[in-house]
Amino acid sequence: MNTRNSHIDALRGAAILCVLVLHFALAYGLKNSPLEALPGWLLRAAYQGNYGVTMFFVISGYLITSTSLRRWGDLARIDLAAFYVYRIARLLPSLLLALSIIVMLGTLDVPFFANSDGGKDLPASYFVIAIASVLTFWHNVLMQSAGYFNYCLNVYWSLSVEEMFYLLLPLSCRLLRKRHWILLLCGAAIVAGPAYRSLHADNEIYFMYGYFACFDAIAIGCLTALLAQSVRLRPRQGQLLRLLSGLALAALYVRGIGGHEVFGFTWIAVASAAFILGGTTAQGARPPRFAPLQWLGRHSYELYLFHIIVLAGMRNVVDKAGLAYAERLPWLLVFLAATALAAALVARYLSEPANAAIRRRFRRSATAAPSCVP
Repeated sequence: MNTRNSHIDALRGAAILCVLVLHFALAYGLKNSPLEALPGWLLRAAYQGNYGVTMFFVISGYLITSTSLRRWGDLARIDLAAFYVYRIARLLPSLLLALSIIVMLGTLDVPFFANSDGGKDLPASYFVIAIASVLTFWHNVLMQSAGYFNYCLNVYWSLSVEEMFYLLLPLSCRLLRKRHWILLLCGAAIVAGPAYRSLHADNEIYFMYGYFACFDAIAIGCLTALLAQSVRLRPRQGQLLRLLSGLALAALYVRGIGGHEVFGFTWIAVASAAFILGGTTAQGARPPRFAPLQWLGRHSYELYLFHIIVLAGMRNVVDKAGLAYAERLPWLLVFLAATALAAALVARYLSEPANAAIRRRFRRSATAAPSCVP
C-alpha cells in the first residue's frame, strides 16, 4: 500500500532543491552570469539553502513518528530490532556506495575528495576516523574538533544529527512509556535548541551542526505527528494552512534570519510543521500538482548523498575562475541534471532493491524465530 504524502514529498523536494542551489552557489557563485537578471534579493536568498536542512529535520521527525505509530500503534510499543533494521535497510546501502567513492578518490588525492579542505592536509589514514564518524553518527562532533577538512564528507554532518536522534528516540519511548513523558522530552529538546544556539553564536560549526542545535526541529516534527492523530482538518482548512505556512517559509527563505539566528531556525521548523499538518488531510484522487518537486522529494536521500560527489567532480573539470559568463547557468543545469540522474540510478539499482531485500529477510527471520523455540 502506498502511504506517500504528495504534499510532504513536495516540501521535501523544495528543501533538497534549496540545498543543491546553495552548494552550487558556494562553489561557483551566481553573479557574473545570466542569473544576474534575477532580482538581487532572490540571488541572496539562494545562499539561505541551509534552511532546507531544518525543513528536512522536521519532515524526518514527523515521518519516523507517524510511521512508528502506524506500525506499532503506540510509541511505547516500538519493536527496537525492527526499527533499527528498517533504518539500516533504508540508509546503509547507498551511504556505503557514496563513502566508497569519496574514499577511493580521496586516497588518490583528487581535489575536493581528499582531506585538505580549509587549507588542512590531513593524512589519508584520517579517512578511517572520518568514515567511522559518519557510520556511527558523530561526524558533526568530529568537525567541531577538526573543522572543515573534507569537502564531500562535510555535508554528512546532518545525517549524524538525524540518526543520533533516531538511535535515542525508540529507546526513550520504550523507557518512558507514557505519552506525557515523551511529550515532555520533545518539549525539552525544543527549549534546548535556542538555548544552545544562543551559547554558541560565535562558532558556526557548533551553532549550526551541534546535536542540540538541531534536535529541536526533529522534536517539532515528532510532536506534529502526535498532534495529527487528534487534529482532523477539513480539506479547505488544510489547504489554507498549507498556503499560509508555505508563504511563511518563502518569506523566511527570502528575508533570511539574520539578527534572529537563535529563534530563526525555530520559526522555520514551526512553519514546516504547520505545512505538514495541513498536508495530512485526505488528498483525494486528483493528479499531483508539483510532480518535479515530488520526484525530488521521493529521491531526496540519494540526492543528498550524491549531489556533493557530482559537484566535486565538476569542480575538478572547471573551477569558478574558469567558468565564463554565459556558461554559469548551463553549468548549474548540468549539475542539477547529473545529480538527478545519479540519484535515480542509485535509487533504482541499489537503494530500493537493497531496502526491500533486507526488510524481507528480516521479516522472514522474525517469523521463523518462534518456531525455533522448544
